[in-house]
Amino acid sequence: MATSSRAQVLRLYRALLRESQRFSSYNYRTYAIRRIRDAFRENKNVKDSETIEELVNKAKANLEVIHRQVGNLRLSVMISVVV
Repeated sequence: MATSSRAQVLRLYRALLRESQRFSSYNYRTYAIRRIRDAFRENKNVKDSETIEELVNKAKANLEVIHRQVGNLRLSVMISVVV
């Protein structure tokens, strides 16, 4: 894997873990972190650049999903406090 690809994957891995830490629910948080670690460990020996690109795109999509879910959960908590 090229250095830039490796750096990109590591940045993405850290971003996924960081965003998952924002889940207020312990169960959501630990599940997300476990799944992220397992997925990256499972694919750590992938050498094919096309496969790596597909996995990176999938991880980016998952990061967006986590970001939306964390935002929605925080919004729902804020709304329930106001109401």
